[in-house]
Amino acid sequence: MRAALLRQVGDETLDVRDDVMTSQDLQPGEVRVRIHASGVCHSDLSAMNGTLPQPAPAVLGHEGAGEVVAVGDGVKHLSVGDHIVVAWIPPCGRCKFCLGGQPNLCTQITMSIGFTPRFTYNGTDPAYGFLGTGTFSEEVVLPEEAAIAVPKDVPFEIAALLGCGVTTGVGAAINCAKLEPGSNALVIGCGGVGIAAIQGARIAGAAEIVAMDTVPSKLEDAKRFGATHAVLPDALDGVKSEVTGGDGFDYVFECIGLASTMRAAYDHARRGGTAVVVGAGKMDQMIQFNAFELFFTNKSIKGTLYGSADVRRDFPMLLHLWKSGRLDLEGMITSRIDLSSVNDALAIMKRGEAIRQVITFQ
Repeated sequence: MRAALLRQVGDETLDVRDDVMTSQDLQPGEVRVRIHASGVCHSDLSAMNGTLPQPAPAVLGHEGAGEVVAVGDGVKHLSVGDHIVVAWIPPCGRCKFCLGGQPNLCTQITMSIGFTPRFTYNGTDPAYGFLGTGTFSEEVVLPEEAAIAVPKDVPFEIAALLGCGVTTGVGAAINCAKLEPGSNALVIGCGGVGIAAIQGARIAGAAEIVAMDTVPSKLEDAKRFGATHAVLPDALDGVKSEVTGGDGFDYVFECIGLASTMRAAYDHARRGGTAVVVGAGKMDQMIQFNAFELFFTNKSIKGTLYGSADVRRDFPMLLHLWKSGRLDLEGMITSRIDLSSVNDALAIMKRGEAIRQVITFQ
């Protein structure tokens, strides 16, 4: 089958091949899924440059939707023909995190599938699937827990967006920050996740939402999705004074993944406010705080992984919001491409010129 392979970390492009295979024999609890759509996410770039640890060679892609075409023994909740969204952190349902209401922190399945080859190419050469998935391919084999059923009337390209960016951004506002109605918020970075965070803040009832980015076209996008103000960095202080009286924002969402913007998120939060780190930063980047400010400002700084979501609950919830017209998913799709154009899509993503590009498989 066709798939896009990262040969080694540091490569600038993916190798689009037609000799890739998934496991031919399903193990108990596994399902085979024909991928119909996959989003191109900045995390794929992060896997390529080493920001996110990923053994190579690997089939990239992790934001996918498709149809179950085979089920292994012991599969209880899925049948052939079901439509699903791929969850790259599948909850086991049994560990302390799942039982304690934090299934996004479950590693019981993620670690085992993430560091086990899921594909072969060139005959017998093994390859991993990014984050245990690998949705830049025509088919994947997943544990049942990583395939979340969705209604069949949901277009695959819409469903695919739930697999990462939308859940991460909307969840940051609703699940992690627990944003209160009538509050104000700042979103730093207006890519796909930032746009989702803006929508999440709007859905949660924020009265003012300020979007900041260095790319003017992204600021227009931010307004279209619910930002009340959209500014370049040099204009932020003026808008902060206008919206908050100079006190700082109730909530700040960092959606880039740089130490400098994470520090800025903390600085722009008001005393007693909340800074939420949504972007994935590098392990060697450090952020410095002084001992006095941490207690005196009484701010909270929180990280959020996968939007602090329970995919079993939140995927259906997000689709309800979409169907009711409160969450714009169609508008987030910048372009629809074929797998052969994945490297062009990654280059566009790297330049920050797209919200979400979706690969569609015929």
